[in-house]
Amino acid sequence: MLRLLILSTLQSILLVSGQTFLKFALTKMLPFSWTWAFFRSALFNWQFSASGISMASASLLWFYILRHHNLSLAYPLLSISYIFGLLASILILHEPVPPVRWLGVLLIMSGVALLTR
Repeated sequence: MLRLLILSTLQSILLVSGQTFLKFALTKMLPFSWTWAFFRSALFNWQFSASGISMASASLLWFYILRHHNLSLAYPLLSISYIFGLLASILILHEPVPPVRWLGVLLIMSGVALLTR
């Protein structure tokens, strides 16, 4: 169980890193259009590349988790990413996170704790 928790935590960190990099990348890219200028702005954006690498790594780790653990146990542990997502919102993106969101995450994590017993 501890091994699965560690792997799920790492996978959640990779997922949140990918989303955080994507948030930064989208602020630097041109507005979407079917032009070479737009695709150049995406291809030469290091945050966009880092996002893809993080999400691909998270997917590969998820493949490993699914191969070696029960889905009914592994899938609820993905909820760990909610905590890291809120922390990234506050610490990296400097977004306000109201207490009601923290309460929601606390309820989700309580449910996960019940599911993993």
